Amino acid sequence: MSVKKQPVLETRALRVGYAEAPVCAPVDLAVRPGELWAIIGPNGSGKSTLLRALLGVLAPLSGKVLAFGRDVDERERDFRAKVVGILDDDAYFPGLTAREHLVLTARGHGVAGAGEVVDQLLDRFGLAAQSGAMPTELSSGQRRRLLLAAGFARPREVLVLDEPEQRLDPGMRADLARILVEEAGRGAAVVFATHDPELVERTGARGLLVGDDECLRLGHQAALDALARVR
Repeated sequence: MSVKKQPVLETRALRVGYAEAPVCAPVDLAVRPGELWAIIGPNGSGKSTLLRALLGVLAPLSGKVLAFGRDVDERERDFRAKVVGILDDDAYFPGLTAREHLVLTARGHGVAGAGEVVDQLLDRFGLAAQSGAMPTELSSGQRRRLLLAAGFARPREVLVLDEPEQRLDPGMRADLARILVEEAGRGAAVVFATHDPELVERTGARGLLVGDDECLRLGHQAALDALARVR
């Protein structure tokens, strides 16, 4: 008989917002190893705010966020060693090339064979030809790929991504879906906010529909149906 795995990321009656004003209804969610969850809802519904709280970047108004059974604290070494967040902000070292940026990120997180790992990521994210370019020389879509590659250059058991499909061409969006499925297949928990039904369909993700009155956990097909309504 199989034993249900314990959640690696969990919220309990979590309220998120700014200046004591919640942006959505309380969230109750348990994410286990190997699961993919899509956070869906209209613009302004609180998806990005929720992700920031999951990563410990934003303090909850009330309720709890737990990672591996402990209160989330982005300052803790163990948390940073297991949880990767990729938000909708370009973040790079302006004085380094794309490859140097990724190598520094990998080495800073203790990745063995950082150079080889980075070369594989550059190829996987279609940046091999731009490895010697400065980030400021990259297009918007290429900088997005660099941001994603930096997340995958780190050890990770939990991935939290804010609309990772943004600024990607259709081919790279399809590749991204395969990458996320592979991550879940090796046991990582994946949570991503999205407006893209194809990304949800290709990953087979379940959904959390964020709203003012309630936040609903949905199966895969119900998530697709809900996403079609709120786009």
